[in-house]
Amino acid sequence: MVMVDEELLTVKEVATRLKMHPETVRIWLRSGRIRGTQLGGTRLGWRIPESEVRRIVTEGMSTLDGEG
Repeated sequence: MVMVDEELLTVKEVATRLKMHPETVRIWLRSGRIRGTQLGGTRLGWRIPESEVRRIVTEGMSTLDGEG
């Protein structure tokens, strides 16, 4: 659930924070790996809650912790 005060990020902002290509972020959005909302259809692009970026980072860290 998105918190009312939560910052919504653009695809470019998410890509920068996760150090990946913006198209990868779009693929993840379309596949449901990252939750986001398209504002005004495709015209205004996606907005992703900051909590989704934290979730992806946390999942990535826990995956690394599981490797031995």
